Amino acid sequence: MEENKIRIAITHGDTNGIGYETIFKTFSDPTMLELCTPIIYGSPKIAAYHRKTLGIQANFSIINKAEDAHADKLNMLTCFDDEVKVELGSPTAASAMAAHKALTRAFDDAKAGLVDAVVTLPANAMTNSADDTTGDTPQEKPQSTPLVVHVSDELRIASVTGDMSLADALRLLTKELIVEKATMLHDALRRDFRLSNPRIALLQVNPQSGTEEETLLKPAIDDLHAAGVGAFGPYPADAFFSQFEHTKFDAILTMYHDQAMAPFRLLSREADVTLTAGQPIVVTSPGFGPQYEIAGKGTADESALRYAIYLAIDAVRHRRDYDAPLANPLKKLYHEKRDESEKVRFTIPKKHEQH
Repeated sequence: MEENKIRIAITHGDTNGIGYETIFKTFSDPTMLELCTPIIYGSPKIAAYHRKTLGIQANFSIINKAEDAHADKLNMLTCFDDEVKVELGSPTAASAMAAHKALTRAFDDAKAGLVDAVVTLPANAMTNSADDTTGDTPQEKPQSTPLVVHVSDELRIASVTGDMSLADALRLLTKELIVEKATMLHDALRRDFRLSNPRIALLQVNPQSGTEEETLLKPAIDDLHAAGVGAFGPYPADAFFSQFEHTKFDAILTMYHDQAMAPFRLLSREADVTLTAGQPIVVTSPGFGPQYEIAGKGTADESALRYAIYLAIDAVRHRRDYDAPLANPLKKLYHEKRDESEKVRFTIPKKHEQH
């Protein structure tokens, strides 16, 4: 394997969805292989079935471990040998398990340093219930859940409480959680996007300042300022976007899911891509779902997967640049001589006597 080329693990997602179609279309462009070494975590048999059904000319090299990946080829890593029936357009327990096995193997390899980033293709809800997961990203029972940042040319936006009902979000919302997620976003902006002094806007829960703004948001912003995080607000969501205030910030942190996704869908002209902040591994995903309704029809748009790969490559490079100065700090060039004896350390100086 070529050591200098970034190794991207791409999980095949739900095998009854559009995952393989978007993979084949993405890597039909040979320039993609110049940017990274792709390793598809999936099944050669299932990939061949999709290729035949779609009538796509797609070549891939079958490997059994990441170390065998070829730098100039589309590599297909065999994650399981089980016979999995492909039922295009229908989520099944078998397709969910196939997605889960690919996710598990990809993240194991990433933790072992065999790949540089993971791009996850969409799976169904059965995959998430098969293991303790958040979105499409398996977790190792973390103390806090990761933060999903939606990224486009126009916006970087995330939600404190994630994809849940508004009632549940309000029950979960605390000052501590706001500080935690804002800090996570701040660190991702610095390390994954290489923004040296990022500005983050926090949006209000209510159209006008209310209980949550006074007891949660404003104290959280004070704590963030004290910690050196550039957090501002809270801003009412309606005026914030209608008056284009979002253009003055590097990222926006909303309090609940729809508060983030409604403006993101309206303002982002490019494909939706996500980066999962708060993880030691670079993880990105295309914003589309399995799209069962068009699976096998050859009409899937692969652009979001391409952008997710671009984002993963950029994030890996940015992390390397950010971490490099911290890896080998300069040693002290001199020894500061001090008298460390307890007698000196704890002696109380005598006051001068007045004559």
